[in-house]
Amino acid sequence: MAKTTTAKATAKKAIPKKAATAKTPTATPSAPPKPESHTALVRRARRINRELAEVYPYAHPELDFENSFQLIVATVLSAQTTDLRVNQTTPALFAKYPTPEDLAGANPEIVEEILRPCGFFRAKTKSVIGLSKALVENHGGEVPGRLEDLVKLPGVGRKTAFVVLGNAFGRPGITVDTHFQRLVRRWRWTEATEPDKIEAAIGALFPKSEWTMLSHHVIFHGRRICHARKPACGACPIAPLCPAFGEGETDPEKARKLLKYEKGGFPGQRLNPPQSYLDAGGIPAPPLGAAG
Repeated sequence: MAKTTTAKATAKKAIPKKAATAKTPTATPSAPPKPESHTALVRRARRINRELAEVYPYAHPELDFENSFQLIVATVLSAQTTDLRVNQTTPALFAKYPTPEDLAGANPEIVEEILRPCGFFRAKTKSVIGLSKALVENHGGEVPGRLEDLVKLPGVGRKTAFVVLGNAFGRPGITVDTHFQRLVRRWRWTEATEPDKIEAAIGALFPKSEWTMLSHHVIFHGRRICHARKPACGACPIAPLCPAFGEGETDPEKARKLLKYEKGGFPGQRLNPPQSYLDAGGIPAPPLGAAG
């Protein structure tokens, strides 16, 4: 009995008390990232823009237009639909109503039928006819080149105004569309959610001369790689600079399958894209009603 008691005592001593109650270790959360100084943010943001400029040297507005009138009408129509659908719709509109004078005197019911594929066609018909009347009555049938004049036109807000100023008049502006808003927040350039506050925050990070092309670079990247629901993180050229890396597919092969437009061999938004886009492997979009 003495030997048995001694053996049990020895066994108890051999087992550490912690081992008897040990639990499966859990993964410790990584330390939160250190706050980024304003100087570091500016440097990172500008480097991202430089990288995107190398990836998309042919970035351009993805609405088809031949003059400032076509551009402002197309931009108004692009609300809550795709540039592709607008580009497929406007050829018939501009063929029938090539000038502000023509569209100002148009029969709304005929315009509605033309614009039906764009969605919200009644409201958009009212906007583009009202816009055309304002151009004729207040600006001699010409699109004004000043922000304060543009935002007074029916259906025209700051986003539309900056698209027109930057791409028809060569005056810098930041286009805060849904892609731009998503990416600058994903990249932690700003926490703002209101377009005017986003515009001000991003404008402070870049020279004014870069604003228009910055908008094109960001929007191109948002449409092609940094998608809303399934960003192709594993195929992203700025992954090392992105604090949100890993929100999407990180496997390179799987990520490549998510690529859109010229990166994946698919048509872009424009029926008549610039030659530089075609030279880079971009494919023109099909007209409305085309097979496929």
